[in-house]
Amino acid sequence: MLRHIARRFGVWTLAGLAAGSLAADTPLRDRAERFLGLVNAGYQALYRVENEALWKASTDVTPVHDAASETAGRARAAFNGNPAIVREARDLLAHRAELTDLQIRQLERCLLNAAEGPMTNPKLVADRIGAETAQASVLNGFQFHLGGSNVLANDLDRILSKSAGLAERRAAWEASKATGPALRPGLERLRGLRNDCAREMGYHDYFALQVAGYGMTTEEMVKLNEEFMRALRPLYLQLHTWTKHTLAKKYGQPVPNRIPAHWINNRWSQEWGGLVAGANLDAHFEGRDPGWITRTAEEFYVGLGFPRLPESFWTKSDLFPAKPGEARLKNSHASCWHVDLEDDIRSLMSVESNARWFTTAHHELGHAYYFMSYTRPEVPPLLRIGANPAFHEGVGELVGLASGQIPYLKAKGILPREYQPDEVSVLLNDALAHSIPFLFWASGTMTHWEADVYAGDLPKTEWNRRWWRHVADFQGVEPPSGPDSRGEEWCDAATKTHINDNPCYYYSYAIATVLKFQFHDHIARKILHQPPQRCNYEGSREAGEFLRRMLATGGTRDWRALLREATGEDLGTRAMVEYFAPLQQWLEKENAGRKIGWE
Repeated sequence: MLRHIARRFGVWTLAGLAAGSLAADTPLRDRAERFLGLVNAGYQALYRVENEALWKASTDVTPVHDAASETAGRARAAFNGNPAIVREARDLLAHRAELTDLQIRQLERCLLNAAEGPMTNPKLVADRIGAETAQASVLNGFQFHLGGSNVLANDLDRILSKSAGLAERRAAWEASKATGPALRPGLERLRGLRNDCAREMGYHDYFALQVAGYGMTTEEMVKLNEEFMRALRPLYLQLHTWTKHTLAKKYGQPVPNRIPAHWINNRWSQEWGGLVAGANLDAHFEGRDPGWITRTAEEFYVGLGFPRLPESFWTKSDLFPAKPGEARLKNSHASCWHVDLEDDIRSLMSVESNARWFTTAHHELGHAYYFMSYTRPEVPPLLRIGANPAFHEGVGELVGLASGQIPYLKAKGILPREYQPDEVSVLLNDALAHSIPFLFWASGTMTHWEADVYAGDLPKTEWNRRWWRHVADFQGVEPPSGPDSRGEEWCDAATKTHINDNPCYYYSYAIATVLKFQFHDHIARKILHQPPQRCNYEGSREAGEFLRRMLATGGTRDWRALLREATGEDLGTRAMVEYFAPLQQWLEKENAGRKIGWE
């Protein structure tokens, strides 16, 4: 295999020469070029093999597919974490002043990849891969039960979205937490294995390894997320106050201090949709085929000047829920996959005909078009990634925001032309369902709990208590049965998919939420010349070109410089605060005389 890979050395060298950025005009650069040619070819080949196996294990959960996924993971780790690759990358980086920026970025990516499975300790890597595979199998194959019947995650979400009965809502919420005890033993083991892998490569812990992809320390990342919350806390407190009064009236209950979790339409209280009269647009999607939703999402990007998705996307993706009676189990979390780092792009979803899946489909295809944009010779496979992890999510979130704008929904015939929304209601729903509570969940609960567990080595006997302390402090939410009712026999953090299979990452969603408003503000004001709260991207080739220029660079540029170049400002909440300023003024009037917040 290595001989075959070696024959492909010249591919990425020639690509770099064409770009004018990898000219091998010194012995050290030539050495780096030959080394990176080997690594890129091997990395891409094994990336495809592993993703094919993971895809099967996620779309059809069986012991056979789990075993194949584990084997592919071992092969990938054996290459990425090879001690010879680590030594050569480190040796070359010791002379970084003589290398090109593109070479340096690839070499640094080699070391970050190696830290996920450093073969300086093969048994540790084998143990981690086995534990990851087992955890994914439990997660993907878990069978929820409610009222003596088997149910899907979508069924539980449907109850929380529509039921007005608190007893039924509580039962659905509690059923959704049943995965925690099943996943807890695997997560306890994985915490140690992940930390040990990171330490093998010189990082303090796994959280520190992940934030290194931003060029940041753990302390810097936590501080950044706390700054997001500081800037938006006045709005969050107003939203929290309005929400608990609205829900107390809806359910005929006294106004609580903190909001009981089963009152909210989301299993983790991360989004507070369904509270604004007239904002539920599901009725406008009734009778539409779910396939129409995904095709409409593709048309959004085509209208901006992007090409159509590869035909293989439609034949290889798994876009809809498993059929009733079908024995196959699949992962219920929406995702998009760049299987081979070339043209094989797929999405795993469970699309139904409603407004949430309309937004989700637009979001997931944002990842697909990011993949397509940076899949070009100038971007080597090692750097076919977002400018930072949040850029990928930020683009998906941006298009999710754009797909919910009233002018766009009218243009697509989803809303009638004569539809006249209450602009404050639209902003209120935007804040509740997609933005403000989500940021406090992502920057607050998720980021702080994982920092505690991985960086702080929080004892496992305190995991659930610490989880609910963060939920209470950052989100102002508590369990249905009271603040101290969820003991350590539970592991409610593990009920969130990312805690298991994408750990120490959720701050990326918080950053993405901030980025989407920066990107949207620039497109609305500087390109479309429309108000950010009500604009329509459809058919704007200029907006498409703005996106394409950002996406096409992949991981070849410093993300801070790229953001400043694209929008003219550094990462910050300015655009987000301004977007919701009219809403905050309205909330302050609505909440006059009420106790604000929960302290």
